[in-house]
Amino acid sequence: MAPKVLISDSLSDAAVQIFKDRGIDVTFDASIGKDKDKLLSVIHEYDGLAIRSASKVTEKIIAAATNLKVIGRAGIGVDNVDIPEASKKGIIVMNTPFGNSITTAEHAIAMMFAVARQIPEANASTHAGKWEKSRFMGVELTGKVLGVIGAGNIGSIVCDRARGLKMKVVAYDPFLSEERAKQMGVAKLELDDLLAQADFITLHVPYTEKTANILSAENLKKTKKGVRIINCARGGLVDEAALAELIKSGHVAGAAFDVFKEEPATENPLFNLPNVVVTPHLGAATTEAQENVALQVAEQMADYLLTGAVSNALNMPSVTAQEAAIMGPWLKLAEHLGAFVGQLTDEPIQSIEVVYNGIAKDMNLKALNCAAIAGVMKATNPDVNMVSAPIMAKERGVEISTTTQDKTGVFDGYIRLVVTTPTRMRSIAGTVFSDGKPRFIQIKGINIDAEIGQHMLYTTNKDVPGIIGTLGQTLGENGVNIANFTLGRSVREGEAIALLYLDEQPPVAVLDKLKATGLFQQVRPLQFDAA
Repeated sequence: MAPKVLISDSLSDAAVQIFKDRGIDVTFDASIGKDKDKLLSVIHEYDGLAIRSASKVTEKIIAAATNLKVIGRAGIGVDNVDIPEASKKGIIVMNTPFGNSITTAEHAIAMMFAVARQIPEANASTHAGKWEKSRFMGVELTGKVLGVIGAGNIGSIVCDRARGLKMKVVAYDPFLSEERAKQMGVAKLELDDLLAQADFITLHVPYTEKTANILSAENLKKTKKGVRIINCARGGLVDEAALAELIKSGHVAGAAFDVFKEEPATENPLFNLPNVVVTPHLGAATTEAQENVALQVAEQMADYLLTGAVSNALNMPSVTAQEAAIMGPWLKLAEHLGAFVGQLTDEPIQSIEVVYNGIAKDMNLKALNCAAIAGVMKATNPDVNMVSAPIMAKERGVEISTTTQDKTGVFDGYIRLVVTTPTRMRSIAGTVFSDGKPRFIQIKGINIDAEIGQHMLYTTNKDVPGIIGTLGQTLGENGVNIANFTLGRSVREGEAIALLYLDEQPPVAVLDKLKATGLFQQVRPLQFDAA
């Protein structure tokens, strides 16, 4: 029997035809996505569900989806899908992360032109019957310095287009290597240097803890007088109120925003200011982009339903059904190892080496590599998945290598991750115990046995008395419960580490108290996927 797919949102006729041409029984009814009761009543009939943003695939919908095998989102965002619940039921969730990259990059360039030449205001003035030629004095882009914050997929396209406009392009991206920057024809700078030099600044980073408010009031004050700022990435990257004040004072000459901290944005500090161009999140709103993501999701879903091939899955690597049963815990281990290093690394990564020892070397190493790389990259881009992670690493010039070894030591097998940056090398190893739970067994060459939890705290210190007491007392006095406590050291009075599994994320004030003791070289809270 042919697989059945429901398209519950607006999708192009060409995408519908892809399913039909490949022998899939497809139902196309865009009204269902807006009717949750109707979707709930029919979802049990289908093997696949193709959606955009209107359909809300909730826990209740997933519970009723007794035959559903794959959900395909035509676009990047999957906020309308309960991914943890889908994962529990073995439903693959796919998206199309690269289908609208060119469109978004072009919108950023268009916004830069608009703010450089005050086009929207000049247009409104002219429509009003005025002829204010002398009022709208603009600036050329040629020869100006464009500062690109985030040089990944979209950012690199913006860099390419800007170089074609004869702009001097500088970029800030912690994961951008010098070699990759040279290939792109851009100068790699630290953020403060970019802020001081750029005539235009455009943002192309995801919204994460590290990028939130990256253009804070403090950083905005570091910018060159007369700068113009473009944000077509994510709301919350810029302190909008502080930017508004700098525009009013004349320090910032203009801004162009497609995204806002609160959306839909019916009011905002930037609205109605001179030379501020605003659009309603149109970055991906072109006919070509919508067509591209529709065709991509149709091809991906058809491939999976007919051949088992998995592409751009957010909750599953590319592995066969036979491999999945054995590799599940090892895939999670690889991701945890990457996440550990990624959260500790604040500088460009030059290389990632994954060493597979014993039984681990006989598994699907490509999938394990993808899981490890995704773990590293998620620290700066939570939208990354096991398919897009290697592409992202390649774009940033990160060298990936794999080493296999016959069994050594007491474990039947283990995985070691070695990450190299310009100033240091980080190493962490882990294994899977007989209970199927991943464990960290070595950090920086120091042997440990650490259970992995969602909330953890990592500290380093000189091996001196009092560390355990200080950690326990400080956390306890501030209501932070320790579920598990692991210690390790290289030699007596040498370097020592502690890895604590906590019941909740420790408040910043508690971390500051630990740092204030002067006992620790590092105090780093860590987060791991609990799924």
